[in-house]
Amino acid sequence: MRWVLIIVGILFVLVGVVWVLQGTNVLTQGGMAGHSQWTVIGAILAVVGIVLFVLGATRRRAKRA
Repeated sequence: MRWVLIIVGILFVLVGVVWVLQGTNVLTQGGMAGHSQWTVIGAILAVVGIVLFVLGATRRRAKRA
């Protein structure tokens, strides 16, 4: 379960950063370029990704019986 959180967290951060760059018109390709709503959505997604990554990285392994 921890690896799933880490991988999903990393993916969320990467997608969030791309959306922020498109929303701020740094990446000018695609339909999202220049729309400020994607800046906000991307920032939220990146923060959620960081939280998931931290949860996955700090979670202890479950003891097996």
